[in-house]
Amino acid sequence: MKKIIFFLLVLFCSCNKEKTKAITKATPKQIPEQAPYFGQIKSNDVKLAEPVYGDWLYSRKEKGQTFEQYFRSKHIIPAEDSNIIYILPIGNFNTLQKKQIKLANEYLEIYFQLKTKTLDPISNDVVPNSARRMMDGHEQLLAGYLLTDVLKEQKPSKRIALMGLSELDLYPKPEWNYVFGLASYHDKIGVSSIYRLQDGELTSENFDLCLSRLLKISSHEIGHMFGLHHCITANCVMNGTNSMYETDKNTIRLCSVCQQKLNSCIQYDNKKRLEDLEKYFIRNNLTDGFQLMKKDRDVIK
Repeated sequence: MKKIIFFLLVLFCSCNKEKTKAITKATPKQIPEQAPYFGQIKSNDVKLAEPVYGDWLYSRKEKGQTFEQYFRSKHIIPAEDSNIIYILPIGNFNTLQKKQIKLANEYLEIYFQLKTKTLDPISNDVVPNSARRMMDGHEQLLAGYLLTDVLKEQKPSKRIALMGLSELDLYPKPEWNYVFGLASYHDKIGVSSIYRLQDGELTSENFDLCLSRLLKISSHEIGHMFGLHHCITANCVMNGTNSMYETDKNTIRLCSVCQQKLNSCIQYDNKKRLEDLEKYFIRNNLTDGFQLMKKDRDVIK
């Protein structure tokens, strides 16, 4: 009897090894030939400057991500049952802030070329006192709690990505002062805060600048959910950022390589997306963004 059991165990292990070998020897996905569009707009990429003290890359040695690495990686891909991006406002928002959320929704729908919806706001009361603290006279919420205990429980129909947008400041752990945003790429959820984007108070005078910041932060975080790593070669919206100064310095444009990554995932019409973005920027008085899109459109043949 013992010999029979031993034989069965050996046979089971052998079968598993054969399956493992078969998986290992599977033909890797064929890297697609680069479309002319990406080569054309590459001429508008701006090489990332050497980092200085205070910059994200000054103290972080990131490896970056090539297109081939992205293409062969595991990341979400839109499907019939998962193709909608959701925004979940958390807190109490005034009229100007609600307008910015609406414009961010419109932008993300164009940027990712996927349907984007804003859910009804939820109260800050969902966060217990154990996940709150006071810092320099204002309240902060624990970003990790919002991810695991609030956003993870939200399962709207056909969700491919969900971004919480907090009215209050966020912190990731006790030893950190604050964080702009945090995401769980495995769960396809993230949270960002508008608190530090608004220079203390959102007004009609700083509205455009603050909107630009929100568009950068939200597209960056959701870009991570689609598998894009930080860009370390060109000035790109996927650059890491340590401060509001660095956020303002970084472009709102996705560089040619990162555009190729996103397009290989979502497979939208590159020219249509570019034209849609150009119209959005001019319609909302975001001159810098408009000039960048126009510059790309001018080099497309």
